[in-house]
Amino acid sequence: MPEMWNVYESFQALLEAGPYHLAFEGFLLVWVMWLLVAAKSRPRPIKLTKKEEEQLLAEWSPEPLLSSTPDPEHPALHTRTVKGKLGHYVDFGAGPLLNLASHDYLRLSEHKGIEAAALECLHQYGVGSCGPRGFYGTTEVHLGLEKRIAEFFKCEGSVLYSYGFSTMASAIPAYAKSGDVIFADEAVSFSIQRGLQASRSRIVYFRHNDDQHLGQLLELQAQADRKNPKKANAIRRFLVVEGLYMNTGNICRLPELIELRRKYKLRLFIDESCAFGCLGPHGRGALDYFDIPASDVDLIMGSLEYAGSSTGGYTAGTSYVIEHQRINGLGYVFSASLPPLLAAAAKQMLEVLEREAGELVPALQHRCSLLHNALAQALPHKMCVTGSVIGPIKHVAFKPTAGLTVEQQERALHKVVKEAEDRGVALVVASLLRLQETCPSPPSIRLIVNVRLSEQQITEAVTAVADACSVVAANENI
Repeated sequence: MPEMWNVYESFQALLEAGPYHLAFEGFLLVWVMWLLVAAKSRPRPIKLTKKEEEQLLAEWSPEPLLSSTPDPEHPALHTRTVKGKLGHYVDFGAGPLLNLASHDYLRLSEHKGIEAAALECLHQYGVGSCGPRGFYGTTEVHLGLEKRIAEFFKCEGSVLYSYGFSTMASAIPAYAKSGDVIFADEAVSFSIQRGLQASRSRIVYFRHNDDQHLGQLLELQAQADRKNPKKANAIRRFLVVEGLYMNTGNICRLPELIELRRKYKLRLFIDESCAFGCLGPHGRGALDYFDIPASDVDLIMGSLEYAGSSTGGYTAGTSYVIEHQRINGLGYVFSASLPPLLAAAAKQMLEVLEREAGELVPALQHRCSLLHNALAQALPHKMCVTGSVIGPIKHVAFKPTAGLTVEQQERALHKVVKEAEDRGVALVVASLLRLQETCPSPPSIRLIVNVRLSEQQITEAVTAVADACSVVAANENI
């Protein structure tokens, strides 16, 4: 009897249900039935004979891996392989060439004392550290180098990174976040651009080395802040520059930037990668060159892969700022630490630089001036050399009046590099990812001066570069 009553109640509930409820239950019932029927009526796989398989394979043609055929003259298809160790001379297989392509400004990569320190550490710690710094990748050598870097830049602390590129790309987003605004020079290096992108902040670029344009942009930001003070209180403002710009060879106008920092309450980050070892009486970089204390900037960033003749990067500043990176610097937290032997080499490099900077830096700047002035006079009239006169980075490029496209300039500059090789000088065209760069520089040959160049070698190098440019200009009707 209870069973009959339950069926009766269910039937009554069905009659009282609304039309939408009935329609939904009907749809579910049809869908379940369809699934049961479809499962039984799945098509059986077609079995082909051997002859049919061979016929289909013969008719099939694969799609090309590339949508278009690359230019056979593209430099990536004509790589140069270095034989032996990089130094004052480099060998691509046809004999030694005077090396004006490597960023070894002080030629410390050939310093016997630095090599000995690296070998001694190799015997003690082996090749690699095999782990991130926060786990088991920290050795006494890393801690000693961080302490030495802090002492060298007269800061409270420093953090060591295992890769120069990741230093700037990790340090900037460790502080700047979404909602902040970053003012940056349009000529900053690609590693800084990656750090700016990773920060998810609003990026405002000012014209290269134009502090007046920066002042105008800061004033516009200040006006917007006054209109909405509540929002302004939540916005942090950063300024990111290089001491010596890789893409132009110019020294930043740091004193003017310091004034703007104070006026508009900015957090100033400076990348001393190229200026380290080249500027200032002690080789500390742009801060040392302008005699500005490290306390006037919020963070010093740099690479050990140029004048440092090692690998890795560093940041230096107050202990409060530096310790924050040990938790939030992605390149520090997740990357394997710098091999101890390279850390030992960098530490010994700082010892050498402290002892000999008074001789090395003026000697380097003297050679930079000689080469710059001689090259400016020797180049064809449609080409020029740019960069600071006392800086080791020179850019040989076509003037805007030459009327050449970017592709034509790059093609001609690669031919200049080849002609210079035939005359005994190794050069390199500045490599840029133009589709990814925010403000790509014009094509140029990046020419690097080092402290071991003699006056005769400078004269021979200038003659070789100028002759190569003249030959290419004549052949290309430039």
